[in-house]
Amino acid sequence: MTATGATREAIEAVWRIESGRLIGGLVRMVHDLGLAEDVAQEALVAALETWPTTGVPENLGAWLMATAKNRAIDQLRRRRMLDHKHGAIAAEAVAAGLPPRPDLETAIDDSVGDDLLRLVFIACHPILSLEARVALTLRLLGGLTTAEIARAFLVPEPTIAQRIVRAKRTLTEARVPFEVPRGDELAARIPAVLEVVYLIYNEGYAATRGDDWMRLDLCEDALRLGRVLAELVPEEAEVHGLIALMELHASRARARVTPSGEPILLLEQDRSRWDQLLIRRGLAALARAEALARPLGPYTLQAAIAACHARARTGDETDWARIVALYDALVELTGSPVVELNRAVAVAMAFGPAAGLALVDELVNEPALRGYHLLPSVRGDLLVKLGRLAEAGAEFEHAASLAQNTRERDLLRARALACTSSTSNPRGRS
Repeated sequence: MTATGATREAIEAVWRIESGRLIGGLVRMVHDLGLAEDVAQEALVAALETWPTTGVPENLGAWLMATAKNRAIDQLRRRRMLDHKHGAIAAEAVAAGLPPRPDLETAIDDSVGDDLLRLVFIACHPILSLEARVALTLRLLGGLTTAEIARAFLVPEPTIAQRIVRAKRTLTEARVPFEVPRGDELAARIPAVLEVVYLIYNEGYAATRGDDWMRLDLCEDALRLGRVLAELVPEEAEVHGLIALMELHASRARARVTPSGEPILLLEQDRSRWDQLLIRRGLAALARAEALARPLGPYTLQAAIAACHARARTGDETDWARIVALYDALVELTGSPVVELNRAVAVAMAFGPAAGLALVDELVNEPALRGYHLLPSVRGDLLVKLGRLAEAGAEFEHAASLAQNTRERDLLRARALACTSSTSNPRGRS
């Protein structure tokens, strides 16, 4: 790799890490999300132009912040000179009994303790659609380009660009305050933030469409956002519950796919390949969540289920009865048909496939699961265990027709073919 290439990689890496703090500090200064991002991008361009010649500075984040501050100060001074509002602003402040506005240099150098948290709540504001929140969060806090977000979610780049532009416009038109919510409002806003982080993680862990079953870069982005959030709001139990869930699931990543990318189902995975460091981190985060709040929230309950798998040295040692009990609590809390389907799988493992199939059959006409490929997939798996292979093959074919992910579709079709082969050649069964 050339020196220029290495420098560019360093710039891109530090941008992923520092962009959220950088934009958060600028938002506090300029109270304009669009301007803050523009100035931050200008600092990035300046780095790309300067560092290959001058060399990478010792403190990359500080260099970007200083450059962005100067650009922001210049921009605001230019704006204020153009609209001649200095006197009016000062008069309004006095009339309102507000303290004098500090000069721009002082404003940007105030404490930045809440900057990232402020940006999190802006990007994840409930006034925005979930798709817009995801795109804006990855853009502002994840440091991803519009093209990278589009590739991650397999949608056209102009679509992502429009979502981001519309999100900023919506925030501006609604005059959303650039501040961190407090007290009860903070607690009420946390679920919207966690929903965004979890959606990003889920899309990385089990991609809904495309040729790859996992997109580890999205998993890493979500984990980083979750860890940052835990530092910012350490007393929020569900933040730690979500981190536990993501860490425990991430521990299986190396064992979830073959070298050529085909999925490996949970009970068929080589557990020696599970990452023990991530498991320890996940169990520690789960303990923290359980210590902070009772009853447990939805992310903590899901993490507790993942912990049952993480603690089992083999599939046979899994405490399925406890998993069923945890799913009971999760169904009661969420009322989600998807959770009920997952509970049916656990019931089948704990009490036999017939018991699980009876529960799945109750969900067949559930409107929320219409078109959900995992419903016929689960039903097919239980029918296989009951020896009803012809029916199972039909369910796997149906599931494959609904699946949008290429790898998952191929797996389902292979399972359908295996059922067909076994029914046409019963002597070939093993």
